[in-house]
Amino acid sequence: MARRVTRTRKWAVTIIAWAIGILIFFPILWTFLTSFKTEGEAVAMPPSLLLFDWTLDNYREVQQRSDYFMHFLNSVTISLGSTVIGLIIAVPAAWAMAFQPTKRTKDLLMWMLSTKMMPAVGVLVPIYLIFRDTGLLDSRLGLTIILTLIDLPIIIWMLYTYFKEIPTEILEAARMDGASLYNEIVHVLTPMAVPGIASTLLLNVILAWNEAFWTLNLTAAQAAPLTAFIASYSSPEGLFYAKLSAASTMAIAPILILGWFSQKQLVRGLTFGAVK
Repeated sequence: MARRVTRTRKWAVTIIAWAIGILIFFPILWTFLTSFKTEGEAVAMPPSLLLFDWTLDNYREVQQRSDYFMHFLNSVTISLGSTVIGLIIAVPAAWAMAFQPTKRTKDLLMWMLSTKMMPAVGVLVPIYLIFRDTGLLDSRLGLTIILTLIDLPIIIWMLYTYFKEIPTEILEAARMDGASLYNEIVHVLTPMAVPGIASTLLLNVILAWNEAFWTLNLTAAQAAPLTAFIASYSSPEGLFYAKLSAASTMAIAPILILGWFSQKQLVRGLTFGAVK
């Protein structure tokens, strides 16, 4: 009886998990299929799922109208740049909070997290004016700086939770053996926290890649990433759904492929320390 209940529960969990997965994946699938339709078929009612005249015209028009590879290079540069700079800042900060805490450490962590709750539009005007006066508007450096700052609280929080799972005795033993602060962080702590650091890196790349608010407001042409590339296919005349779907597919494909091949590392990092 108990075995039958366990088997039924396992099947129920599996079915629910598949249903949730399909529900989440369906918009991506619909966007992908729409990118191969004509504009008329894209808005036809009732919509056709597979029975339509497949065409590559949308992809040809998107490539002719926009410089996809420039936007792609901007996205790669900005995402990797903000992630690397963020990790360089966050690793020592998280080490200090995890292994050298003070009475205000938890308050500082909560304050950093609270900055993520503030609407971005509330600080758009001052940041825009600062970027204008410093020549950072429509530049990769400007976007790299702003994305580093907005994602830094998340990076520090994640690394802090991973570092807290590492026994302090190991670091104390390294200090007794004469390890300097640099060697302690780089040669002792970092190798032990590789799963957590890797998952933090991947998550931050995804967040930076998908950032739209700041990229649309602080760029125009030269530094515009793929999020601005997608937005260029909406106009006062209306939305060109087929071309917009083609542009969206081209923009999300690289990060989907990265997520697919790194999913084991990402899950391993996100569950780092959960099982003793």
